[in-house]
Amino acid sequence: MWPIWRELLSPRDAYGAEQTLLLFTYVLGLTPFRLRGHGTRHFELSRLGYLNALLQLTFFGYCFLSALVQEQSIVGYFFNSPISQVGDSLQKFIGMTGMFTLFLCCGLRVRLLIRHCDMIACIDNHLLDVGICFNYSRIMSLRHTKLFLIAGVQLAYLASSISMLIYNDVRPSYTVAVAFYVPQLFLLSIVVLFGAILHRCWQQFDALNKVLKNLAHQWDTRSIKAVQKQRSLQCLDSFSMYTIVTKDPAEIIQESMEIHQLICEAAATANKYFTYQLLTIISIAFLIIVFDAYYVLETLLGKSKRESKFKTVEFVTFFSCQMILYLIAIVSIVEGSNRAIKKSEKTGAIVHSLLNKTKSPEVREKLQQFSMQLMHLKINFTAAGLFNIDRTLYFTISGALTTYLIILLQFTSNSPSNENSSGFDCCEAYHNMTNHTV
Repeated sequence: MWPIWRELLSPRDAYGAEQTLLLFTYVLGLTPFRLRGHGTRHFELSRLGYLNALLQLTFFGYCFLSALVQEQSIVGYFFNSPISQVGDSLQKFIGMTGMFTLFLCCGLRVRLLIRHCDMIACIDNHLLDVGICFNYSRIMSLRHTKLFLIAGVQLAYLASSISMLIYNDVRPSYTVAVAFYVPQLFLLSIVVLFGAILHRCWQQFDALNKVLKNLAHQWDTRSIKAVQKQRSLQCLDSFSMYTIVTKDPAEIIQESMEIHQLICEAAATANKYFTYQLLTIISIAFLIIVFDAYYVLETLLGKSKRESKFKTVEFVTFFSCQMILYLIAIVSIVEGSNRAIKKSEKTGAIVHSLLNKTKSPEVREKLQQFSMQLMHLKINFTAAGLFNIDRTLYFTISGALTTYLIILLQFTSNSPSNENSSGFDCCEAYHNMTNHTV
């Protein structure tokens, strides 16, 4: 039992650093595989994991269908209008479709994730050959922090919203609550898992860049020669990575080329695994943000006469918190992807800096090969190939959000109820003017 706890507290490799996160997603049914072995470790598919995923999907399908049959929803408790009914129906539909998509992709494409984890461990071993050693305990601590943070945010939102409902004498059934709240937990869990993959990609590119920078620094100080070997120890960053240079520069550059290729292949594998999940999450988040923003603006601008037992502050707070929750998901995906891409782009500048400084023909040839490789091997993350996951997505979402909000607000202004109300006001004003003239 002690070795298990020691491994949880002090992991010794890339597999151990991610085991807590993968255990959490395993319980949710998203990663149906477990870590096996003591010496040579590997991930192995689990029948129990697939059974757990099937049970989870069956239970959520039942809750979604039950909520549809009962024609109840959390949004419907706050107010009921034609647009809110459309938005609520769409949210239920995409929630159910999204859950099925997530489980289907996680189950059918799970070997891609296992392959990616194996590649991450292989890259760490290659980096160890050039003197890079990662602090896996620190990596695991970061995973624990993110898990506790996401669990805390989700529990706080759940507890506060349920308390608000009970305070106003509204007691939703468990099927309605599950259909509304639980998909958020699964979507955010996929976001955390994707963020962990991007973090390791960023770390490995950062380590590779530091190795090349260290080489350039030693050339600048004339402290290294093409044949003479030298040993040095240098702390690279807060993640306790160290570099020990004991090889010929041409050999280091050759190994750096191999590491760069492996990192790019690992990033491509991760993109293949997450591509449909990212499309699902971003689509769901965008739709919910659109309707939540509309509900809040409609209430604050007084566009509709809302008949509800909830106060305006409670109404705005509830939908604003839900909107912020999905905004956090989108920002986490985009910023993690952008960070990894920007770090990978810095490698080219370092290689060309080395190319300008080298005097050795052999090293120059290796650097030219590395430069050619950088032109053809670049990482990028897409949502099923429909759009890139980078900061340009902010502009796209903002433009689409503004357009849909204007359409919805105009639809509310031109609704029959508002027209009848305006017509009644005009008739009343005309009647008063006639009486005054008489």
